[in-house]
Amino acid sequence: MSIEHPFAPYVRILGKGRKGSRSYTYEEAHTAMGMILRGEVEDVQLGAVMMLLRVKEENAEELSGFAQATREHIQDRIPNSIQADLDWSSYAGKRRQLPWYLLAALCLADNGIKVFMHGADGHTAGRLYSKQVLEELGVTISGNWQDAEDRLNRDHFCFMDMSVLCPELQKIIDLRNTFGLRSPVHSFARLLNPTNAPFVSQGIFHPGYGPSHQKAADLLDYKHLSIIKGDGGECEYSPESQFKMHHCFNGELIEEVWPALWEKRGIKPKTLEVELLAQHWKGDITHEYGQDAIRGTLAYIARLMGKGVTQEECLTQADAWWQARNIARLR
Repeated sequence: MSIEHPFAPYVRILGKGRKGSRSYTYEEAHTAMGMILRGEVEDVQLGAVMMLLRVKEENAEELSGFAQATREHIQDRIPNSIQADLDWSSYAGKRRQLPWYLLAALCLADNGIKVFMHGADGHTAGRLYSKQVLEELGVTISGNWQDAEDRLNRDHFCFMDMSVLCPELQKIIDLRNTFGLRSPVHSFARLLNPTNAPFVSQGIFHPGYGPSHQKAADLLDYKHLSIIKGDGGECEYSPESQFKMHHCFNGELIEEVWPALWEKRGIKPKTLEVELLAQHWKGDITHEYGQDAIRGTLAYIARLMGKGVTQEECLTQADAWWQARNIARLR
C-alpha cells in the first residue's frame, strides 16, 4: 500500500473543492513554507499549492506564516551586526514611468538613513527593475551579506537580489514563465524585512491587498510599517492620483488618504530613458513628473518615520532631504 506524501495534506487543504477547501492557518502556512524551503515537496505539489494560492489570494495569516518561515530559514545567513533603518521591498518593476523611487531611496541614504532594498529582477517582460537600473546608475549590487553590511555602513544604501537573499524563493519566482502567472512569493517577500529594520516600506498594485498586508504586518509584530498603492506596485508616490496608505503603527491599523499633487494626469512617456534619472539627480534637468514623484515618495517615508503627520509637514521634510542629497553619488 502506498504511503501519502507528508506535504499532501497541505495541497488538500487548499484544493479539496468549493465546499471542502479553506485557507491555511498561520501555523499551517508556516509549516508548509518551511517544507518548501527545505526541499521536502515534489515539484508538482509546489506548482499546485502556488497556483491554488494565486487563485484564491493569500490572507493575512498565510502571508505572515510564509514570511516568518522564510525569515527563520535565512536568519543564520545574516550577520547579527547588520543594521538598517528602513526596509524597502522592490518586486514589481516599472513600465509606465521611470523608477523615481530609487532616487528617493538614495536621497534618504544621503541624509544618514540606512536603506536596505531587496527585490527580484526581470521576471516579467517589458518592465524596468531596480537591480538593472541601479547598475546603470553605477550603484553596485550586494552579492553577499558582508558586502551588504559594508555598504550600509559606508554608503547607507544597499540592494540585494532575491537570488542572494533567499535562492530557494528565487527558484519559485523563476517559474513565472512556466506558470504563466506570478506566484505568492511576490506578495509575501515584501514582508520579509531580513535585517529587522525598525521601519518597513511596502508597495502594492492591487488596492485590495492593503488590509491583508497590514494585518500580516501586525501578526509579524512590525511596529512601523506603511503600505501604499504605488505606481506600478512599487513604493512610489504618483502625483497624478489620490494617495492611500495603510499603516501598522505600534499595533494600531490606520488608513490614511492624501490628495493628489496634480489636478489632472500627465502624458505617459513614449520610452523610459534611464539616463534621465541621473540627469535629474545632478540638477542637469528638471523632470516635472519625476520631481513630484520623488517629493511625494519622500513625504510618505517621512510619515512612516514620524517626521511629520500632515501631508504639508511631510512635504516640507521631503524638500529638506532632497536639498541635502549628494549630487556626486551618481555617475
